[in-house]
Amino acid sequence: MTTDTGFSSASSETPTRARLLFVEDDDTLAREVVEELTARGFSVSHASNGQAGLEAAIRESYDLMVLDRMLPLLDGLSVIETLRSQNVQAPVLVLSALSAVDDRVTGLKAGGDDYLTKPFAMDELVARIEALLRRPNDTRATTLRVGPLSMDLIDRTVTRDGREIELLPREFRLLEYLMRRPNQVLTRTMLLEDVWNYRFIPQTNLVDVHIGKLRRKVDATGETPLIQSIRGSGFMLRVQT
Repeated sequence: MTTDTGFSSASSETPTRARLLFVEDDDTLAREVVEELTARGFSVSHASNGQAGLEAAIRESYDLMVLDRMLPLLDGLSVIETLRSQNVQAPVLVLSALSAVDDRVTGLKAGGDDYLTKPFAMDELVARIEALLRRPNDTRATTLRVGPLSMDLIDRTVTRDGREIELLPREFRLLEYLMRRPNQVLTRTMLLEDVWNYRFIPQTNLVDVHIGKLRRKVDATGETPLIQSIRGSGFMLRVQT
């Protein structure tokens, strides 16, 4: 039911996978997106202006927000900055007709987690939502410690039992992804989408090549192998819990 606060909610009758807040002042687009996401099993609330979106995000606990950048009453970037200042850390996907690199960088620096330009394909919107939902909740931590591995996200350094491991930027990002998901099978598709940001899956051995290089650096001679191949499935960072 829509109220005069500019906020409404909808959900499917089946158990939901995640609670989403969609903040968009275009009624036609909002209706289409809410209907599509609801049909896919999400519980979706809608706010039609920035102020209503901010109040809803503070009042309720959402797994993810999809937020238009240009909104009445309060613009999207101000909403994000206010939420982050109040320690609301739910991931935010920013929607905008502004497609320049500087615009995207501004949206991410404000605290957004991803940026999608309009017009967009519904399948891409859903894919990006699912990718953000796969991220663990502690993505803003500055140090990761998993088994013998320690990663400083500020200094961009990695050690294994005190041994320094020099990594290239892509190798660092790949290892970070593995460390945030220890003892989980990670498919090549997941890695291509979340580490390389591919929105389509090409026929490539890119993941295998980089995993091989990373494994040689992380698992030195005589050390217990941590990065393991799971036949027919993908890869895993296997550590003692």
